[in-house]
Amino acid sequence: MATYGPRGRFAMTDRGRTALRQTRDTFTVGPSSLQWKDGKLIIDIDERGALPALGRVRGRITVTPKTPLSDVEMPLTEDGAHIWRPFAPTCDIDVDLEEKDWQWTGHGYFDANFGTRALEQDFTHWSWGRFPRETGSSCFYDLRRVDGSRLKTGVDFDAGGAAHLVTPPPDAPLRRTGWGISRATPADPGYQPRQTEPMLDAPFYCRSVVRTRIEGHETTGVHEVLDLTRFRSPLIKPMLAVRVPRRSRWVFKT
Repeated sequence: MATYGPRGRFAMTDRGRTALRQTRDTFTVGPSSLQWKDGKLIIDIDERGALPALGRVRGRITVTPKTPLSDVEMPLTEDGAHIWRPFAPTCDIDVDLEEKDWQWTGHGYFDANFGTRALEQDFTHWSWGRFPRETGSSCFYDLRRVDGSRLKTGVDFDAGGAAHLVTPPPDAPLRRTGWGISRATPADPGYQPRQTEPMLDAPFYCRSVVRTRIEGHETTGVHEVLDLTRFRSPLIKPMLAVRVPRRSRWVFKT
């Protein structure tokens, strides 16, 4: 769980098997849970922020897909060891967190990545973006694999939720991140995309709000870049323990 801005908090806790419960429509890890109910994904959060912004992060986020859930799966490696699953690429969201001014509604998406190997085993660089369109949304992947191959593709989701593979516009450079990671995003020729809001800037990862233009339409969406060469460094991984604490002995009270 991450919120952004002057009072933003980051909560990501590793928990053991005793903290997991799952049914057909619910997934619970420790004090937080996800539940499908009446066509909506209800996310109840009860976590503690990591350093440096400590404090509770509690409340509810309701995600309402605007189209039927997609059964699209995109293999990210030839052997299918990594899969991207855009369950609901275009959603309405309602955020109600127990903090002043952390209540709002807007648009969003619901996707997930699955894999049988660690990302750093197969990739050196990972770039992804999701941008709303007038009649749906567009997602773009640019992945460089350890074996030297590359996956660069785009998917348009129309108003009915159907997916269509597309050739992305040419890449246009964005400013390097605060930690010096190079990044780019698809944009119409001659257009200079820009970061409009910072979100999360780490030594190996950056998430931000980016403004670009695709097929003549200006759009603002979420962009992320991941440097997996940096991530696999023995100097970087120990730093994660500060931001991702481990609670292996957490158990349910009832």
